[in-house]
Amino acid sequence: MSAPRILMVLTSHDQMGDTGHKTGFWAEEFAAPYYAFLDAGCAITLATPKGGVAPIDPNSESEDAQTTATRRFYADQETQQLIKVTEPLSGVSAEEFDAVFYPGGHGPLWDLTDNSESIALLQDFLAQNKPISAVCHAPAAFLNIKDAQGEFVLKGKKATGFTNGEEAAVGLTDVVPFLLEDELKQRGAEYNKVDDFSPYAVQDGLVITGQNPASSEAVAEKLLAAIK
Repeated sequence: MSAPRILMVLTSHDQMGDTGHKTGFWAEEFAAPYYAFLDAGCAITLATPKGGVAPIDPNSESEDAQTTATRRFYADQETQQLIKVTEPLSGVSAEEFDAVFYPGGHGPLWDLTDNSESIALLQDFLAQNKPISAVCHAPAAFLNIKDAQGEFVLKGKKATGFTNGEEAAVGLTDVVPFLLEDELKQRGAEYNKVDDFSPYAVQDGLVITGQNPASSEAVAEKLLAAIK
């Protein structure tokens, strides 16, 4: 039996609006799922909208943001190199994989929400009955995917993502292009959440979402269960 094949789609975006601050993907939200997939024997491919380097949010590199998984990542030269040579989204297709995972960080709000290649890719995964997953801000990538009838896929589906309260707590309510909780509700999602910054992941059919960085491993576990 061949190893399950998982595509991880990271952001290429590294600017936090017009604040002059850097953003990107959140290290924990990549590292915890990546090693969960790797340790489960999966073959992993990394992709970004532009290909090449996937930027890491500097805030996720601070000492108080470190976890067992991020420390493993920072000691893992091979994986750090993979982050620098991601495939462009235009070069990957759903046929090659069993599932897809989108790590968060604020970057996806800017370059994965309306990205036509990402939207088409996600629609292909669903059409092929393969699960799609995202954590924290990355469910933004699911906002504009539609089913064969032209309805938003999230309509009527249980979903979660970074809460308005969490965005306020990190002081970025007025910086982000939109509040993810509000947008998920606007698409007709049955939005679920728990206390701010507590782990929470929810699955509804082929769609798996997590609320915040603490939820990344739970999303990965649900995804692995879905493809077994």
